[in-house]
Amino acid sequence: MAIETFSPTIRRKEMDAVLTCMVEEKLGPGELNGRLIQQVKESFGFSGGFAVRSPAIALKYALRALGLEAGSSVMISALAPAWQYTAVTESGFNCIILDVSNETGLIIPETAEKGIKDGGRVLLLHETLGQLPNFSALNELGVPIIEDISQNAGAVIGDKSAGTFGTFAILGLEERDILTAGGGAVLAAAQNRNWSVLRKLAEQAPSTDLLPDINAALGYVQLKELARNEQIRKEIYEMYIRALMQGRHKTYSSQIEYAVPAVYSFPVILSGSFKDVKQYAAKKDIAVQPAYEHAVISVFNDLCSHCTQANSLFLRCALFPLYPRLGSAKAQKIAKVLATLP
Repeated sequence: MAIETFSPTIRRKEMDAVLTCMVEEKLGPGELNGRLIQQVKESFGFSGGFAVRSPAIALKYALRALGLEAGSSVMISALAPAWQYTAVTESGFNCIILDVSNETGLIIPETAEKGIKDGGRVLLLHETLGQLPNFSALNELGVPIIEDISQNAGAVIGDKSAGTFGTFAILGLEERDILTAGGGAVLAAAQNRNWSVLRKLAEQAPSTDLLPDINAALGYVQLKELARNEQIRKEIYEMYIRALMQGRHKTYSSQIEYAVPAVYSFPVILSGSFKDVKQYAAKKDIAVQPAYEHAVISVFNDLCSHCTQANSLFLRCALFPLYPRLGSAKAQKIAKVLATLP
């Protein structure tokens, strides 16, 4: 049986929390939604936030909170998930799709500055595959930043957590995010003045937009276990890095001083053919997936012809299995494959 690329970390604690919620018939938004938000605030240093049913809903609220004029332009990464492009355009705004750095897969200040000159009024920053951007330089550009920390929850620079550098932060809780509630997202703000704007929208939000307690119960326990799970991921990551260094391929590395990225899967930037690597891994019963198969550049490729670095990473970056439930035997098997990739 193949080792799958992704597997949500659902343990007995998570199952018990969901079952308790079901037994008590507390399925809709309620007390557990509030407990999840309190834990998010304590874990990441937010002033406030509220939990909704999807990251797309969270993004639409964030854009409303910024008070943009209809037709304004929002800058997004070519490697961001494609739902971001859809959510922005459905909200009545234009998208400026930006290229990325081939070292991190992230938007860099120079590219964002060009986007501003082209009319960009907001930077939607998807912190892809656990990486952290140059926030100090990006904040100097003077436009609001919405951080998507779905793939790097728990990452820090110095004593500040990812999500607290921008105006607002979206913490996705989907199946393949670092934290999962089976679906949903938290929209939060680190500063009180930004939270006061969000709070008004949260108070007016219909219950159909808010995260049900049955999902919040799962997300709450996941968040409580975040430090433990991240430590397991880091141990596997170190094993993989040592193995990968024996071959000709590479992975991303932090470009920011005092930064501690989160571990999200294991991206390998290939020197050769993705097809050859996928076939080689499959012979060892290891499933490998393209890192950006659902990204903007994949779904809206015709809009990304200028994004040469993003296109290169789209074609060459593969994800290998890395998650807490993997176990040492399977992790060692994957490490051996990483050391001998064609």
